[in-house]
Amino acid sequence: MAAINSVNTNRIKWCLNDRRITTQELADQTGIDLEKLKAVLRNQDNLSLSQLKSVAKFFNRGLLFFVSKEDVKEEKLRTIGFRTVSNQHPNLDPNVKALMERVERQRQVLMSLREELGEDVQPKFQPPELQSGNLKSAAASTRRWLSLNGGRTFDDYRRAIESRGVLVFLSNGYRGAWQVPSESEVAGFSIPHTHFPIIFVRKENSKQRQLFTLAHELGHILIHRTGSVDDEDDLYESTGKERDANAFAGHLLVPDDFLTQIDDREKPDLPDDFEAWLRPHTIHWGVSVEVILRRLINASRVSRGEYRAYRKWKAERKRPETSGGTRIYRYREPVHMFGKPFVGVVLDALATRHITATKASRFLDNIKITDVHKLEREFNAL
Repeated sequence: MAAINSVNTNRIKWCLNDRRITTQELADQTGIDLEKLKAVLRNQDNLSLSQLKSVAKFFNRGLLFFVSKEDVKEEKLRTIGFRTVSNQHPNLDPNVKALMERVERQRQVLMSLREELGEDVQPKFQPPELQSGNLKSAAASTRRWLSLNGGRTFDDYRRAIESRGVLVFLSNGYRGAWQVPSESEVAGFSIPHTHFPIIFVRKENSKQRQLFTLAHELGHILIHRTGSVDDEDDLYESTGKERDANAFAGHLLVPDDFLTQIDDREKPDLPDDFEAWLRPHTIHWGVSVEVILRRLINASRVSRGEYRAYRKWKAERKRPETSGGTRIYRYREPVHMFGKPFVGVVLDALATRHITATKASRFLDNIKITDVHKLEREFNAL
């Protein structure tokens, strides 16, 4: 097979450094002989087209990226928001960093397609005016901004947030480009932008956990006007910005008037029974028992000792194993992952022939062409 002699090996080296992986790891992942790869990086050998495609696919880059004669300029390659969040987390898992890049790329796709369709390419994100230092007031203002009334599910909150110009992404539970690695502790991240800020939430067995992560990341965007990468521990943090984001999320999901619906006279003596006591409210409000307990602590209606005892009891319970299930609704996955605003723009561009079905498939996680058309037919009902 003909060799490609125009590859800019400095760009491969940049990718290796950016992902913090060795030449050996790249060889293992791409199936390219290690000695050949080393020779290529010394400019003593060339990659074939298929080998270059393997390298490009692994690094989630296009072929043209590696044949450009210029050195990589990160300020052109990545947005200010991405660089800010990345710099705040210098030891970020390379796989999560790659996920962040994919999300940023989808945002660029959205903006490009909006331009093709003659829509406002960059409608300015207009967050609510929040009272500085008052998280309860900030949460109340945000509920009004989102037009929230009563308890809601993860999907309801997501739609409300998306309606305000925030792109909300949800990871896929199946192996692939949009899955958070199982060994990663990341629960979610946010990337600030003046147009279409981004929230990414890890898919969990419990939508209650997803909802709290969504509210937590929204807190970073609205209160701190910055992004963040958060793991499980951050969602329990009691200091600094993470504490503020947690408190904001608690007040947003369980405002004071919700707490009046809980009858303290029915509070059990044992933390083992807290779930039965609070289950009706977790169902109605879409939140976990822990979120309600933390709000009850704030109201001095539950002690920290009781809360710790509940968490200890819960940690000792064995979680039931779950299977991945089937993918008979594969055509719906792009809506779950990328949100209706993104998918809607892709389908509009397809309907008006600004893009082909093949390109639409690529934007929608490479679902089959038949699934693209199936999604077109059922989109409004989803």
